[in-house]
Amino acid sequence: MSHKFLKNLPVWPQNLAKPVVKEQTKPRNIRLHTEQRAAQRAGYNHLVASKINSLQILRRFEEKLLKHIEEEEIKSMRREMVPKAQLMPKFDKPFFPQRSTRPLTVPREPCFHLVKPSYSITSGQPYKLHFTSI
Repeated sequence: MSHKFLKNLPVWPQNLAKPVVKEQTKPRNIRLHTEQRAAQRAGYNHLVASKINSLQILRRFEEKLLKHIEEEEIKSMRREMVPKAQLMPKFDKPFFPQRSTRPLTVPREPCFHLVKPSYSITSGQPYKLHFTSI
């Protein structure tokens, strides 16, 4: 049964020809923009880190200098501010109070009603007060 069907089919060769093998593709040396940007950013990060480090070193140096100056000031103040006893008062000349030679002050009442402020803009200076007496 199946023999009749197989006879009508074309004959297939036993060894089929293999296709020609292509050369392997070699990748190009492509440099991506992200790689370039990463290299630039690494350089910038290094620059910023070195700047921060130098500022910290400078700040520490200034703090040490200020601390040294303050310590020197404290040492000099301690040397100068040694507590000393007051001199003993001299009792060889006793104190006798004397009447003052200046004349006595004559009291008088204040005159609040004599000065009256008047506001005028005629002088060209609108905020200057002119005082006139009655």
